[in-house]
Formats: sequence, structure tokens, C-alpha cells
Amino acid sequence: MPVVVLLTDFGWEGPYVGQMLLAARAAASVEVVSLMHDLPAFAPRSSAYLAAAVLEATPGWDAAVVVVDPGVGTARKALAIETARGWLVGPDNGVLAVAARRFGVRGVWALRVPEQAAP
Repeated sequence: MPVVVLLTDFGWEGPYVGQMLLAARAAASVEVVSLMHDLPAFAPRSSAYLAAAVLEATPGWDAAVVVVDPGVGTARKALAIETARGWLVGPDNGVLAVAARRFGVRGVWALRVPEQAAP
């Protein structure tokens, strides 16, 4: 079963981590692991280095969803980056850049959020 890890700056208080976990249940064929939710808040560039280090040291994941986005809910694009290590998914604000470079980029896709899923 593929493993998806979540890394965010949401913190553990409030509903956001739970909402992501519940949304992930729609993909019953994957295991979702809540890996880290205290990345530097609203700091995509700083978080990029920490997220890359954490992912590099974490075995067994197939995809990583990394969310540190001061502009969440805006028109900012989301990206899916295929690397030699696994997939990286997150906002197009640099938070995925360090991990993508370290793991070797195979392809990059801009994701479109369906209207009914938008905040």
C-alpha cells in the first residue's frame, strides 16, 4: 500500500490537520502518515530546508504533501513533482524546491483544484 506523509505548518491545535486526514480517507488505497505539523509558520523557504531533511531521513514514503502557504485559499498553483525518491505535492511557493533538488526531478505538473474543492 502506498504511503503518503503530511508535513505542514498548521500546528496540532485547530481543525486543519484533522481536515486533511479526513480528506485523505477518500483515497482508501493509501496509508496517510501525519509526519510533522510544526514546520516554520508562514515561511516556505525556511520550511523547504527542514522538510527536505525530514523527508531524507524518513524511510518508506511514496508521496509527501508539504503545506506551508501564507497565501492559502488564493489562486496560487499547486504542484506535483515526481522525483527519484517519490512524489512531492504542495504549493508553488518554493517549499518543495530543496527536496526536489536533493531527490532529482523527473517531472513537474501544475495541479488544478476542482471548483467544489476550493475553500
